[in-house]
Amino acid sequence: MARILIIDDDDTLRGIITKSLTHAGHTVSQASNGRKGVALFRAEPADLVVTDLVMPEQEGIETIKILHRDFPSTPIIAMSGGLDGSPLYLDLTRRLGAACTLTKPFTLQQLRQAIDQILARPPGGSRPPASPAA
Repeated sequence: MARILIIDDDDTLRGIITKSLTHAGHTVSQASNGRKGVALFRAEPADLVVTDLVMPEQEGIETIKILHRDFPSTPIIAMSGGLDGSPLYLDLTRRLGAACTLTKPFTLQQLRQAIDQILARPPGGSRPPASPAA
């Protein structure tokens, strides 16, 4: 299974996602904001990153830019729902390198499906759809 880094300032959501992915056999690490997430990734690289967009200290767009620039082969899933322009921000994340986007609220099944699709593609292969089917 994969090593997955979850970056989200919502402790409850981060915990639920971590528990679900751990139960599915993945090794999961967590960070509460983008700055901590990038530092954790540098110390312990992951196979995939799931990041929120609206966070303190370093928001998700900056986090995606840094991770995509420094680790371009690492797939990133961007998730958001905390602001009125979420669809526009999620579209921007795809242009900045996110492999997939999820609009909150989403189901754990949708997240796992997106992760499975991304991890199943060959390195350097084409990207999966922007959002998994519900």
